[in-house]
Amino acid sequence: MSEKTIPMLPCRTLQPVLDFYTVLGFEVTFQQKSPNPYAVVERGGIQLHFFGMKRYDPAESYSTCYIRTDDVDGLHEDFRTGLKAAYGRIPARGLPRIGPLKDASHGVRQFLVTDPGGNCLRIGQQTSQDHHHRPAPKETFSRALHHASLFADSRDDPAGAAKIIDRTLRTADEQPTPVQLLRLLVLRADVAERLGDDETATSALAEAAAVPLTTQERKSAHDDLERLEELRG
Repeated sequence: MSEKTIPMLPCRTLQPVLDFYTVLGFEVTFQQKSPNPYAVVERGGIQLHFFGMKRYDPAESYSTCYIRTDDVDGLHEDFRTGLKAAYGRIPARGLPRIGPLKDASHGVRQFLVTDPGGNCLRIGQQTSQDHHHRPAPKETFSRALHHASLFADSRDDPAGAAKIIDRTLRTADEQPTPVQLLRLLVLRADVAERLGDDETATSALAEAAAVPLTTQERKSAHDDLERLEELRG
């Protein structure tokens, strides 16, 4: 016996969605206009189906699916390369957009992609057999990063993440390590961009770029430094 689950995702019109997935390296393997708009895209073992809905609002979409891979870094890089070639930049806010690659607290390394139809793909690679979220750290700045990341990515609440980071950075009696400060500032810039707050994003990026790091610290903050350069570009 063999089964396969295939997500069917809504969109207002098919063509912008199909064009987007073509940029990501997918092939359109089926398309029809009647009796209802419907299409299929495929890349390797990933197959996604889309159907058109005239009154559908992509900005209000909650449609999502999870894609497991054994090369999340490779997919993330391929998608970023395709998007930059097509758009001249890597879209980080609005529709469509792609998020940063992160090690999540529930044993996966993942990133999020949201297409022009508002459908969110969570693409991850398993890094642990334990899929429960790890308890939040007790240390002030690690705890803030933990919760802010959950708000920004898992809950799609950038405003909530911004409040956590701003409150933590105002802490007077404690100081973050350079890596913690970098990570907080990069995430603050990230969520500011999503909120359309360009002034805060620019300020946070400048502060993050000025944080002095040793060679070892730069290695441990590799993903954050990559995101910093992406946001600055």
